[in-house]
Amino acid sequence: MTGDAGKLTEIEQDALAEIANMGVSRAASSLRLLVGEEVLLSVPSVKIVTREAASRLVERENAKKLVAVQQTFEGPFAGKALLIFPEAQSLELVRSIVGDQHTLEDVIDLEQEALAETGNIILNGCLATIANVLNRTMRMSLPSIVRGDGATLFEVQGPASGEQFVLFLYIDFNIKTRDVHGFIALLMDLPSIAALKTIVNDFIDAIEKQPSGHVG
Repeated sequence: MTGDAGKLTEIEQDALAEIANMGVSRAASSLRLLVGEEVLLSVPSVKIVTREAASRLVERENAKKLVAVQQTFEGPFAGKALLIFPEAQSLELVRSIVGDQHTLEDVIDLEQEALAETGNIILNGCLATIANVLNRTMRMSLPSIVRGDGATLFEVQGPASGEQFVLFLYIDFNIKTRDVHGFIALLMDLPSIAALKTIVNDFIDAIEKQPSGHVG
């Protein structure tokens, strides 16, 4: 990695995790309306890793069959956002949305649409909140579904400016009796990560100047 651009300090990690949790909290409220029961989402950790390391992280427990909702985003920093699940857990998530009364065939038929809607809610909630808290604006594409192993999900297509890294957010889903664990990954190049770090540090500085403010 080049210098410290590909690393987060502890306070940057804390700040990003706190902001991401604000985003997924809003997403949880929207998902609750969709599934008709309480939804708890949390982002317990944030780190910057290489694409290869990200591939290994999402394939843990030998879950190489993955499904992801992806959206590109543009603004003061740009890249690709992915909401990733092991394929088996994605069907459980879809079943919670469409209802247990549906057959497995129905669930599979409805999976694409339900996952796209879920991904749109969570990724938009998370990125829009990050942008709002940091006083920036973001533009996001429509969601699309991609399937494959970790290397496939983090593949860089087309011209890429420099080496790509992944801002990796673990995310826990708790939908009543269901236990679904997924990941939010933001695939960005070093200039975008450096821009994000600068904006986050401006945010941290502003908080620290407030008499009673704190991060983390």
